[in-house]
Amino acid sequence: MNTKTVVYEASYRDQLVDIWYRAVCRTHHFLTTEDIAFYKNMVKNEALSAVEVWMEINEKKEPVGFIGLDGTKIEMLFVDPEYHGKGIGSRLLEHAERKYGPHLKVDVNEQNEGAHAFYKRYGFVQTGRSELDGSGRPFPLLHLDLER
Repeated sequence: MNTKTVVYEASYRDQLVDIWYRAVCRTHHFLTTEDIAFYKNMVKNEALSAVEVWMEINEKKEPVGFIGLDGTKIEMLFVDPEYHGKGIGSRLLEHAERKYGPHLKVDVNEQNEGAHAFYKRYGFVQTGRSELDGSGRPFPLLHLDLER
């Protein structure tokens, strides 16, 4: 698959929110419909503008995944479910590592076993755990650091 990593432009906001929504529906089975609506509102109105966002786009210039960074902290990484398993997430992590070095950090929902396994395969190790997520909701987070 021929994709490239480009900096986020606000004109792609709705497409990235759609990727986020479809990816969360596919992977975050522990969230209720109300939880998803709460977080979707945050992504749409706050999260994308609060971090440095890079997108992976296909040959048609359509986004197929994105990563949001706050320095070395990965705040979000979502891939269009149609592109899961095709290396998009790894390419976005590689971009972040090239940009910020091997000291990346990420929090992942404990119940999202697929994401935890993905980060573990890439070289992240668990360094801590929180009972609540960043919004104070009861979705435990695993704190992971990249070890190289």
